Amino acid sequence: MKAVIIGAGLGGLLSGAKLSGAGYDVQVYERLPFTGGRFTNLGYKGFQLSTGALHMIPHGARGPLASLLRELGADVTIIPSKPMAVIRNEKGNDINFHDFRKELSFTKRVKLGTVLAYSLKFKPDNEISFRDWVLKYFEDEFLLKLADSFCGWALSLRAADVPAMEVLEIIDNMYRYKGPGIPLGGCRAVTDALSEVIRSNGGKIHTKSCVGRIIVDGDRTTGVIVDGKKASADIVISNIGHIETSRMYDCMDQDYLAKTRKTRPSQGIKICLSSDEPLLGHSGALFTPYTRRINGINEVTNADPSLAPEGKHLIMSHQTTLSGNACLEINLGLSDLKMLFPDKNFEVLMVQSYSGGWPVNRVSSGSDRGNMTPVSNLYIVGDGAKGKGGIEVEGVALGVMNTMKVLLEKTG
Repeated sequence: MKAVIIGAGLGGLLSGAKLSGAGYDVQVYERLPFTGGRFTNLGYKGFQLSTGALHMIPHGARGPLASLLRELGADVTIIPSKPMAVIRNEKGNDINFHDFRKELSFTKRVKLGTVLAYSLKFKPDNEISFRDWVLKYFEDEFLLKLADSFCGWALSLRAADVPAMEVLEIIDNMYRYKGPGIPLGGCRAVTDALSEVIRSNGGKIHTKSCVGRIIVDGDRTTGVIVDGKKASADIVISNIGHIETSRMYDCMDQDYLAKTRKTRPSQGIKICLSSDEPLLGHSGALFTPYTRRINGINEVTNADPSLAPEGKHLIMSHQTTLSGNACLEINLGLSDLKMLFPDKNFEVLMVQSYSGGWPVNRVSSGSDRGNMTPVSNLYIVGDGAKGKGGIEVEGVALGVMNTMKVLLEKTG
């Protein structure tokens, strides 16, 4: 059977590696001149900067992405982050993420433990946001700011913009898998390894190849039009999200289109820094609830020095975008960094903004439409169709797992 995959981002490459290993004739078409999409590296001044996602796998070597990579035979080493994360409190002190309760009164600590235990068993209504869920039980500035910092770092959303149920599932997974971790060689090590698996299984990856249309006959697709030529297929997997995929064929399902149009992408800004000395001194995430824009920072060279020139450190900050003024958002982020590290010397290497056709996620967490489409043999993977409770690339892996299970059961 022949499988056509639209897009060589992480979701497309994971799908291609799985199907090529199952005996499918896999053809991957990518419009850009390189593979990996928002999960690969840019070389700049000897640094390995990522095109999108940070050089960090949220659930490390035990999570869904790592598990799928092992299953596929992708040769990737994931270095555990130590500690998992820290929080910079209002006084400017760093505390271990697991110790955040110490910032609360004894009464609130007890109540928090009770509420979390209850909510993990009895999920809140999907209509309540994480911010409103926190406010329902606590009037505490620190918890509200930490909620925004965590959601901004992990999901590129404010706590008010993501369902409480989704965040609680993410927190549950975070403690289950004991992540995060840093892939040796950065994001590109992952996508290059997957590309190698596809090729070694006989599949082909075509870069600079633009899919313009999906051919649908009745309720099935028979292939795609690539650069003006037809490529036949028994199944088509799209890594470009529901909205862009639906524009490639004459979708008649108005309910599907209406629900798809209600989804929205998440937006953010990443600032990459160079320093001669460590700014963090560890390989975990630093959450910054008391800044104006920056949500979190990591220093990947404490785990993998090869991501920077010898003697240099690579630091990456991330922030969700709160206004339509990109220049304002960037300047506020830069101001935060100066405030966080007032006595440190660092150089800004690159500022990257993610929105529109190059967003953080094509669909914000908690509003995913799943992996199915009205066309029976057309599927959606990637950050536009993540699995529930999955942070970023972990959600991509969960979505691919869900898709492969359905697809392979159908085809036997």
